[in-house]
Amino acid sequence: MQKIHTIGVFCGSSAGIDPVYARDAVLLGHEMASRGITLIYGGGSIGLMGTIADAVLEKGGKAEGVIPQHLIDRELAHPGIQKMHIVKDMAERKALLWSLSDAFIALPGGLGTMDEWFEMLTGFQLEISEKPCALLNTNGYFDALISFLDHIVAEKFMRVEHRANIIIAQRPEDMVTLLHAFKVTAPGTNWIAELKKNNFY
Repeated sequence: MQKIHTIGVFCGSSAGIDPVYARDAVLLGHEMASRGITLIYGGGSIGLMGTIADAVLEKGGKAEGVIPQHLIDRELAHPGIQKMHIVKDMAERKALLWSLSDAFIALPGGLGTMDEWFEMLTGFQLEISEKPCALLNTNGYFDALISFLDHIVAEKFMRVEHRANIIIAQRPEDMVTLLHAFKVTAPGTNWIAELKKNNFY
């Protein structure tokens, strides 16, 4: 059983083509606020980033942003959140997001969303921490990615146990419950030693 006090959310600085993406961002923000969970995110006021931050604040919740100086103008830093961390670059941003968050969720987004979420997932796989990583699969947005993850397992570039640790929710109302209930599925052996011995991931 995880103790989740903060969640790092990665999502688009665009709202996407379908209003359902913003709807689910609002629902997740409301759910986090109602459970007293602080939002840790990229600090923007536009797109899904702004939507989820506004939703958290609307329900009296807390939000902290992490944004590089050079993106403050481009991403229009949110003026209403309780705390904004200004960092020098993207590497420092991801490191601080990692340290501030107890768990991570990717909502629909683009390259930045995927870059940040996969870095957190890789840290989990390498046993740097046991912070769970989740996808909110609004409108089947991540279906192709989920199929690709299964393909990686089938081609033996990922262990099935590591794939099992990726949380996938279809509804934002279920996400926080799934994160709280998460239990690590660990390989039965020292998988890194096995990798070295057998050249198998």
